[in-house]
Amino acid sequence: MSALFWNQKTGNCCGKAAFPVFRKGRDMPVKALYQGGSGEIVEKKSRFIATFETIESEEEALAFIGRMKKQYWDARHNCYAFVAGENQNLQRCSDDGEPAGTAGRPMLDVLLKEGVHNAAVVVTRYFGGTLLGTGGLVRAYQKAVQEGLKNSVIIEKMQGRSLKIDCDYNSIGKIQYILAQNQMQALDASYTDRVVTEVMVPEGQLERLKQEITEGTNGTAGFQTGELAEFALIDGQVKIF
Repeated sequence: MSALFWNQKTGNCCGKAAFPVFRKGRDMPVKALYQGGSGEIVEKKSRFIATFETIESEEEALAFIGRMKKQYWDARHNCYAFVAGENQNLQRCSDDGEPAGTAGRPMLDVLLKEGVHNAAVVVTRYFGGTLLGTGGLVRAYQKAVQEGLKNSVIIEKMQGRSLKIDCDYNSIGKIQYILAQNQMQALDASYTDRVVTEVMVPEGQLERLKQEITEGTNGTAGFQTGELAEFALIDGQVKIF
């Protein structure tokens, strides 16, 4: 079991999660930050501004944090937290001068509780003149992160393969019915002497779908399977990453 190392002096945490890391199944959805947003709350005249950005590595996260510190150079604190990796195995956070454990770790806890992957958040605080206390700071930073999440776009990524289904015109109606029953959307379709329909299929459902189509078309349909890829449904459209 990996340990999460916490530096009480700096208020920084680093390393891997203090719980077992389980590899997700290939067809299990993973929540990921697709488009970062921002949100702001005010607690006793202190402003807390949360800004999110999608990241794939620690380098990208640190570059984003650096930009936020330059943008909000006059703020009292720019605390941050980020997670990256398929199993959220990269985790970092910082209190940036706030009392240890009152900002960075509570912010990170929100990301982990929501199950969001590949996300970095910076919460900028402009001090309002009134001390909030330990509990008040924890609640304020977590509330700011939650507000920023509300204004961000979160998607569910899955692993799957493109499947091209070749059939005659007598079978296309049955195939379209099967796809609709499985809530799968066609990526493309071509109509010549035969019909070729392309769909993205979650890895764990591929063989079952092929069998269902084979039975539904009395074995007249052909298949061509593509490489494993990540995909998500965004605004009603399939996006392949």
